[in-house]
Amino acid sequence: MEKPRIVARDEWLVARKRLLAREREFRRLRDALDAERRTLPWVRLARDYTFVDAGGPVTLQGLFDGCSRLLVHHFMFEPGWDEGCKRCSFIADRFDAAAPRLRAQDVALVAVSRAPRGKIEAFKRRMRWQFRWLSASDGAFDRDFNLSFTPEELAGDVEHDYRPGKFPLQEAPGLSMFVRDGEGIYHATSSYACGQGATPGAWDDLEAWLQLQGRDEP
Repeated sequence: MEKPRIVARDEWLVARKRLLAREREFRRLRDALDAERRTLPWVRLARDYTFVDAGGPVTLQGLFDGCSRLLVHHFMFEPGWDEGCKRCSFIADRFDAAAPRLRAQDVALVAVSRAPRGKIEAFKRRMRWQFRWLSASDGAFDRDFNLSFTPEELAGDVEHDYRPGKFPLQEAPGLSMFVRDGEGIYHATSSYACGQGATPGAWDDLEAWLQLQGRDEP
């Protein structure tokens, strides 16, 4: 690590005030971006999806569990893998603490993967997690939201992170927010690898979704 310059306090204070001005500008731009996120329109889902957890089949409607909003972590875990993605696991380490605080803000939190339920349950026990994690083994859910690809598709460009391009894996990470309004379920937004980096860090990913809907941090 390269050490910074050593200066007198007066010179340091000038540099710190200059940085403070940029920090304030960054916060102003972030607040403006959060306000723009809150105006993003919704898309009504044309279909319901079915998942499997320890209790058996459950629809997307059932994942809301009494809340009006649903935050889905698309956990990278291919059917052929023996364990989940390491980065997804790092983020998921916060879920058990975050879930009740999110629920207090009317947000249900779940994870969804294409791996079969048996592998998910085994890995979940190994990691000592308690949050709700479901299997979407038919792949329709992740495919519809550009998070799962066939080998044939990967030979060309695929649509991911709202643009076409090459992608190295059959699985992609992401966070999606859904809203239930009456009998309708709406897709509010999804954030992928680059979108999640808008506020870096595992906890900030969750905080950003609360800001998206105009709520305080959990």
